[in-house]
Amino acid sequence: MTGHLRKTPSIYRNRFFQAIILSGLFLQIGIWVRNIAVLLFVMEQTDKNATAVSLIYVAEFAPIFIFSFIGGTFADRWKPKKTMIWCELLSAGSILLVLFALTFGSWKAVFFATLVSSILSQFSQPSGMKLFKVHIPEELMQTGMSMYQTMMAVFIILGPILGTFIYKQFEIEAAIGVMCAAFILSAAVLTLLPPDREARDIHKETNLKEEMALGLQYILSKKVLLILGGCFAAAGLGVGFIHPMAIFLVTERLALPEDYFQWLLAANGIGMVVGGVLAVMFSKKISPPLLLLFGLLVNAASMIVSGVSTYLWLTLAAQFCMGLVTPGFQVAVQTMILKNTEESFIGRVNGILGPLFLGSFVLTLSTAGWMKQLFSVVGMYAFSGTLFIIGALISLPLFRFRSDDKAPTP
Repeated sequence: MTGHLRKTPSIYRNRFFQAIILSGLFLQIGIWVRNIAVLLFVMEQTDKNATAVSLIYVAEFAPIFIFSFIGGTFADRWKPKKTMIWCELLSAGSILLVLFALTFGSWKAVFFATLVSSILSQFSQPSGMKLFKVHIPEELMQTGMSMYQTMMAVFIILGPILGTFIYKQFEIEAAIGVMCAAFILSAAVLTLLPPDREARDIHKETNLKEEMALGLQYILSKKVLLILGGCFAAAGLGVGFIHPMAIFLVTERLALPEDYFQWLLAANGIGMVVGGVLAVMFSKKISPPLLLLFGLLVNAASMIVSGVSTYLWLTLAAQFCMGLVTPGFQVAVQTMILKNTEESFIGRVNGILGPLFLGSFVLTLSTAGWMKQLFSVVGMYAFSGTLFIIGALISLPLFRFRSDDKAPTP
């Protein structure tokens, strides 16, 4: 018992954890200033042209489909610390090029900054997960992941405020300067990480295509990862159905002006921050499978209540609950991926499961408008809640597995 008590605060003294949190802080500043400032700048330059605005999201999300698996495969081949540092420096370099382009009057170069930064994230993010696996003891992994997710939840609220303030007060050039500085500072902090471990080169005998195939084979050989993939797909399908529908909760179900939509976003964001804090406090007391199941079921109930409700307070409460369980859901998934994946496959596993959620999301997102005409807002939220219930049922076998179960290595 005494030994356990000594281990509890060690997450705060972990050199890797300190560096990755500080680096992540700078990275979130850079990402949110980029997202919001570029959005506002493009809207201003194009007089709110919907096509131009949509291209921003194409530049942000398309690389996830195209480069996620490739980036994850390379992350498994390269040294993770060096990969992350180079990705942040290249992101800063691409932003400097944009600043030069703006000087000569080519405002469309801002799309380039978003595209390059998003591509590089597909190489950097799985490298960060590899370092979590290497440097965080397994018993502290869920706590560390909870704190990282809490920081990201805080930026969901503060990020848009920060990005809007910088752009409105100081214009796009200053915003680009902040982005560049943030990425450089993130890279500088990453130099404080422990050196990359020297390992024998196991990739000389295989090429990139073979390693990608091995990654698919590895996931198919691990029942835990297959189950998580099913949960990802169900959740992605469910979120896609309701993502464009939230505004109709305000205008149709609640019969209120569109301005009230911001309060739904605020309730969800506050829930995420509170949920992140709770995830840190109780991370060692709740098993990842239970956290995942709880998150799926609460999301399902909250979605159904949101669709049925005609009272603002009840809709806000449901949105708060959805945000409340989101950090725990993300922590549970990432913890189980890290605990059940060998270090040499972490990049490829993340590169497959991540796009699985996004692909499912886009699939139902693209049909949401048509489906609403057939089934109404209530029906859409009921469909979404049902998909999350299906995801919860898919997750039940996870309670039979242990994180140290071995799968055959392809």
